[in-house]
Amino acid sequence: MFSVRGPKFKYFAIVMAVICIIAGVYLTFFHSAGYVKTEATVVSIVEEPGGGGSDDSDYIVTVGYTVDGQSYQSVLDSYSPSYREGKTIDVLYNPDDPSVVHGADAMGIYALAVGIVILVIAAVSGVKTRRGLENAGKTRPIGEDSSGAGSDGHDGADTPAGNASGARTGFAPSVRGEEREVYFLTDVGTPKYGHRIEDRNRKVLYEAKMTSFSLVSAYGFDFIDHEHGTVTPHLVGHEEESDWNSFLLDTHYTFELDGVDVWKYLKQNGISVETERMDGTVWPRWRVTRDGQEIAVIESSSRFVHEEDAEKHAVMNKVAVPGFYRIRTGEENLDAVFMTAMAFGRSGALNDEGGAYGKIIRDRVRQEFAKED
Repeated sequence: MFSVRGPKFKYFAIVMAVICIIAGVYLTFFHSAGYVKTEATVVSIVEEPGGGGSDDSDYIVTVGYTVDGQSYQSVLDSYSPSYREGKTIDVLYNPDDPSVVHGADAMGIYALAVGIVILVIAAVSGVKTRRGLENAGKTRPIGEDSSGAGSDGHDGADTPAGNASGARTGFAPSVRGEEREVYFLTDVGTPKYGHRIEDRNRKVLYEAKMTSFSLVSAYGFDFIDHEHGTVTPHLVGHEEESDWNSFLLDTHYTFELDGVDVWKYLKQNGISVETERMDGTVWPRWRVTRDGQEIAVIESSSRFVHEEDAEKHAVMNKVAVPGFYRIRTGEENLDAVFMTAMAFGRSGALNDEGGAYGKIIRDRVRQEFAKED
């Protein structure tokens, strides 16, 4: 079984819009073509269990009406919660066979309107996405507007931009300094949630703030490097989960960054990650390398990442929460480390291919066989 939830909502919306438009056109122009409107009285409403094991109920509505002096009672092909026995409603009957009757509501018009509105929203979001991709990855000083026309005359054009071509997308160069412990946190309780890295004194060093929220396209984010005074816009897609319904085939967790799968994005920038287990726990630890050199170790945490007492902080005594990590790094530029932590925190994956337990187990089995050989 293969399923994708949440992430491809834009395409799902477009499909639903097309279905609504087709249904609207059919109901409006074909379903009751040539039928005649008349008044009818609701004679009875019978509730029956829904088919296919559904908890919903089906309602059989019988209406009575008169055509050319002859009375008819027929089952209506529609139901509305506003119907009640004795109520007068409009219906459409077939002049060639008055016993055939349809509801005269404006459902077709509604479906047509909904479909058109969804398509317009999808089109507008598509235009916004294209414009966002034009600026994605272009770094500018803090305080400079997104047009790139800052007071210093810098237009951002010399900074590599995000793209889907496979080229490097422009993390700052790897510069090693003294090793430090920092903390990665995620906002909770809001749909516009962001992420940040803080130092021991809770000073924000690097963060990603959502600038635009959308149900049908990628979110806009500003990635702010407070230590170096720069802002880099990125488009962050909805989280994706591809479930093959098999422990061995695993589940794939990801999202797109500037139109590129985030795990591919990291690899394009020389980032690879080794997943291991923290001692005495089932929670993961990630060793992050860039171009073959280790740049950070990211450890799972509860939400209490700032606890100084190691025993109180130990995840084995708490529940690890995706999006909350302790990080040891010697990097002066935190963008690559931040993006890696965000990839795991936002997607819920356990390795840099977007996999979960199955992939990790298979890797361990291969390692054991390699040792025996």
